[in-house]
Amino acid sequence: MQRIVSLALEEDMGSGDITTNAIYSGSETGSAMLVSREEGVLAGIGLAAFIQHVVSEEVTFETVLQDGDRLSPGMVVARLHGPLAPVLSAERTLLNFLQRMCGIASLTRRYVRELESTNTRILDTRKTAPGHRHLDKLAVRAGGGTNHRMCLDDRFLIKENHIRMAGGIGKAVDLCASYRKRYALKAGIEIEVTSLAELQEVLDRGGVDYVMFDNMRLDEMREAVRCVDGRFLTEASGNVTLERLRDIAGTGVDFISAGALTHSVKAMDISLLLK
Repeated sequence: MQRIVSLALEEDMGSGDITTNAIYSGSETGSAMLVSREEGVLAGIGLAAFIQHVVSEEVTFETVLQDGDRLSPGMVVARLHGPLAPVLSAERTLLNFLQRMCGIASLTRRYVRELESTNTRILDTRKTAPGHRHLDKLAVRAGGGTNHRMCLDDRFLIKENHIRMAGGIGKAVDLCASYRKRYALKAGIEIEVTSLAELQEVLDRGGVDYVMFDNMRLDEMREAVRCVDGRFLTEASGNVTLERLRDIAGTGVDFISAGALTHSVKAMDISLLLK
């Protein structure tokens, strides 16, 4: 957080906020409010407070709501008190982070609600804004979603290109299992399959903890879940939309991963208003 906030403030401030510096006499104090302009879910309020603190420790940041709380138009998210110049100087950076995180949490909550009557959970992916991985995934959690891998050392995930490079499914699994044993890693092994034939190879070989069904038809996925029969955890991936969620969950998969939660999110409308 410190690294990304420092970079963002450096990017926005330049050599200083010349507009505020020109108008601010040095004595103006007052209050401001962060106000939601639309329906959604709050995420990143702790980060917003941290940003304001970095810009000025003299500003008091009073949190009204917490991450995961539902927002509606006109709802006050936080109140700020103190010198007004640093409030204005921090405004854009603070809102850039907060609006993006609320957008992610709000979309995630919609996906979660679609799955409420099922046993399937929604996962994010690594399709996050560069440098924002931890914050994007924090926002997914605030929306009720579940995090997939944070980074490449969290879990072995054998995908199509890995299988090609290894020379086959069995070889790829063996190499990962051997690497895990050699370095005494606790990371699980997941493998991506695109057909029932590939799944059968995995079932014959074993040695994995998760199987990802990538871009499979619903009837194939349903049969794949039946074949797995609880031996591994199952994940559906590819062409995942809000409209298709319940149909995919109906196949019986344990997880559905959706890159849309983070890779093309719409920022939520939140304003900072001086009183």
